[in-house]
Amino acid sequence: MADHILLIKHGAFGDLIQADGVFKDIRRHFVQAKITLVTQSLYSQLMLRSPYIDAVIVDDRAPLWHLPRQYQLKRRLQACQADRVIDLQNSSRTHWYQRLLLPAVPWLRRQGPRRHISGLRGLEALLTTAGIKTRYALQPDVSWMATDIDVLLQKNKIAKPYIALIPGSSAKHPQKRWPYYAELASALLAKGHEVVKILGPDEQALAQKIPGKQVQTADNAVLNWFQLAGVLQQAQYIIGNDTGPSHVAANIGTPGLVLFGQKGIAQQTEIEKKHFKVIEVDDFNQLSCDEVLASVLAALT
Repeated sequence: MADHILLIKHGAFGDLIQADGVFKDIRRHFVQAKITLVTQSLYSQLMLRSPYIDAVIVDDRAPLWHLPRQYQLKRRLQACQADRVIDLQNSSRTHWYQRLLLPAVPWLRRQGPRRHISGLRGLEALLTTAGIKTRYALQPDVSWMATDIDVLLQKNKIAKPYIALIPGSSAKHPQKRWPYYAELASALLAKGHEVVKILGPDEQALAQKIPGKQVQTADNAVLNWFQLAGVLQQAQYIIGNDTGPSHVAANIGTPGLVLFGQKGIAQQTEIEKKHFKVIEVDDFNQLSCDEVLASVLAALT
């Protein structure tokens, strides 16, 4: 049995959240092994909190031609003295790592051109090929992320039950933003629901456009990963776009709804659950506030 397993999963954020069950299956298979994850610095503190990860090596994917940085990474990887590498990123970069940084270590990665309906299904197949039982691979549960947010709710005068809205997306993907959150928030408020807006650093311009309350920290900073998870876990219901926080929402036990402006994408993300539903359309402008509101109210009754 291996003593030290090296996992590689650089991101993105939603992909790391979706891989939670994969990490759990690996942990359950290699019960006594030390498990180190190679990931980006942006996610290092998040993944150090995972109950399935013992240590993190930061790799911000410097250009491959930057030889001093690659040499530093090679030294850090070799210092692990890993018995096995499980490549969950499966990129051309990590293939290069296998050939040049850790050529002597047994390396598990997907082989050949076979495609799966989702990246998560591909990871499940990878573990199965390696003889690792996949009991949780398709059932991520990131409730371990959530911190106690009662003080934050009190500070912001937010009463339970509340409905959380995730109206944004990264600045690189504005097409993922459903345009009628302001109307939805107004309709929910008119029906007596408390509405809480979840906004990231790329989305603060939406704060004044959408009614409802925003959770502010003591220094008015953006919520960290664990506060975000706490707010989502305590919500009565969640409505969001195809963005990282919605993946947390789908895998933390709270019922909700995620909106997609392009058909066929939801299946690839594996975000739909028994308690967390999906609406897919070809054109976000054609998905009315009334239609989304009807779905929300039906779920709440």
